[in-house]
Amino acid sequence: MRAKKTAADEMIRGPRVESAIDAATSLLGFDDARSPRNLRDPGELYPKPPFEKQTQPWPGLAGLMTPRPDHGEESYRGSGRLLGRKALITGGDSGIGRAAAIAFAREGADVAINYLPEEEADAKEVMTLLGEADVNAVALPGDIRDEGFCRKLVDDAARDLGGLDILVNNAARQHARQSILDISTEDLDWTFQTNLYALFWITKAAIPHLQPGSSIINTSSIVAFDPSPQLLDYSATKAAILNFTRCLAKQLADKGIRVNAVAPGPFWTALQPSGGQFPDHLAEFGADTPLGRPGQPAEIAPLYVLLASNEASYTTGQVFGATGGEVGP
Repeated sequence: MRAKKTAADEMIRGPRVESAIDAATSLLGFDDARSPRNLRDPGELYPKPPFEKQTQPWPGLAGLMTPRPDHGEESYRGSGRLLGRKALITGGDSGIGRAAAIAFAREGADVAINYLPEEEADAKEVMTLLGEADVNAVALPGDIRDEGFCRKLVDDAARDLGGLDILVNNAARQHARQSILDISTEDLDWTFQTNLYALFWITKAAIPHLQPGSSIINTSSIVAFDPSPQLLDYSATKAAILNFTRCLAKQLADKGIRVNAVAPGPFWTALQPSGGQFPDHLAEFGADTPLGRPGQPAEIAPLYVLLASNEASYTTGQVFGATGGEVGP
């Protein structure tokens, strides 16, 4: 005899649970998580070392990398989590910034990207993708080492987007050197101006535009916790970004503006072949992580979406890692 269906059965098997699974899957920006095809070993999801030896002049282009990075061009699915929001992303032409721009747009946000003029080829690809998302997309090339440009960048973004409520400070300079003796004052200035001074100038210019509920997201790095000997100046700036984030979060909490950071581990971006790694190291890039490979930008974009969204409303002054299993935040 068939047992009578109870209320507990309805809770376990009923449409409410099915709807909850669908909603959770949608929030993550991925396809149906109940499908066995999506239960996969994370270490095998993307290419693993050894990689082809390759170098590029600074600042590098994703379009010239082998293999090409995955920024979520084909995989990211939005669900309206950032509908109507206005975001400025530095370094938005490639790498983590590009992945965040694609994800934000597919979540319904209008997006302005900043990049160097030399990165125009990558930026054009991003602008095409943002246009396909049917949002307002703005390209704002220029060198953020200039304080005057940083102020103009923010003002132009706020004007062209019709406001500003998400700021992602992501652009960075990374150049590997064997020894402190190999780092010139010019090198030091270039790294600090790009990674720290610009972050300070852009954030300072953005705050008057931000309303309660706005979000600032800074890109730090695993090297803030476990510095690489060949990245002395870069590691110093990424550690400073952590305390900048934590301090600013306390300053802006009473204004209703949240400030958080993301700390990536080794990610396959144009930063690496354009001087960020020595060519011999690049061939084995990411092999020493527990997952045995570098991350792809598409894998970290959901963290930026979460921190920009209302779902992280009680989260400020925090650092979130995506490191392939390495010790992080």
